[in-house]
Amino acid sequence: MRTLGKFLSECQQNHHDFDPDLVHLLQAIASSCMQIGRTISRGALTDSMGSLDSENIHGDTQKHLDVITNDLFLQINQTTGFYAGMASEEMDEPYQIPPAYRRGGYLLLFDPLDGSSNVNVNISVGTIFSILRSQRPEEIGASSDVADYLQPGTQQICAGYALYGTSTMLVLTTGHGVNGFTLDSETGEFFLTHPAMQIPPDAQEFAVNMSNQRFWELPVQRYVSECMQGRDGPRGKDFNMRWVASMVAEVHRLLVRGGVFMYPIDSKIRAQGGKLRLLYEANPMSWIVEQAGGLAINGHQRILELQPQDLHQRVPVILGARNEVERILQYHQSV
Repeated sequence: MRTLGKFLSECQQNHHDFDPDLVHLLQAIASSCMQIGRTISRGALTDSMGSLDSENIHGDTQKHLDVITNDLFLQINQTTGFYAGMASEEMDEPYQIPPAYRRGGYLLLFDPLDGSSNVNVNISVGTIFSILRSQRPEEIGASSDVADYLQPGTQQICAGYALYGTSTMLVLTTGHGVNGFTLDSETGEFFLTHPAMQIPPDAQEFAVNMSNQRFWELPVQRYVSECMQGRDGPRGKDFNMRWVASMVAEVHRLLVRGGVFMYPIDSKIRAQGGKLRLLYEANPMSWIVEQAGGLAINGHQRILELQPQDLHQRVPVILGARNEVERILQYHQSV
């Protein structure tokens, strides 16, 4: 099996538009994820599983591990010399690269511990990341500001996630499909185990938090109702329902066995725009899903074409099997 390093070298040779700097950037991200995986696995032993008396910018109660993993990601990636700055779901403002380190022309956005509410019950969690080019290439070495990060998802040059489950996996795209790598804990290497991951266009499985059903808009109500009716309903087939409360785990399941994931708008969260963060979660996951043959929408339009207005903007998310997501889009357009 090919290592991550070997795979990236081959990408550099085979794709003329492959950014060679990504070899260094992704190796650092892989190191970050390895360290985070080890830290999470020792959480109960180091008494870091509980909550803090603090909230992040989104009003979420922070876990000890939220802060620890955020710091790990910053500390390892700031040393690469390639970033103008970094932005995290756990921080109010962009992180400025310290003067001790060289700055570059890239921006890193990340959610250090997606699904952190699951850590105490030993359910899969993950890390999500996205890499953009700086919008000020003529000022390489300058520090970043908020406006630099407000780029639509179509501008991403790399997106990926790490899954900390029965094994630690790194799944990524650089615009040439989606590939998954599994960590060999004995050698400390990621090996290509899931090449060219694809989402089938049709599905018989959906993931949604059914406790919010009464708050959904009619198009989502209609879609889920038809799925629940199974072979006796208009779809003529039975569906399975899943819900993990970790976007990384949900999307990984889509890539492995298909389906649809939904966190739609509802009347409880309408004022805040949605539940999931556009820059840290929706954009990177939408690009991964589309590179695997799927589709990602906010209900009314393609997520990757949304123009971000705020560093911590939230959006509704519906993604997965192309034919299923297109059906949900049609339901929204027919209202």
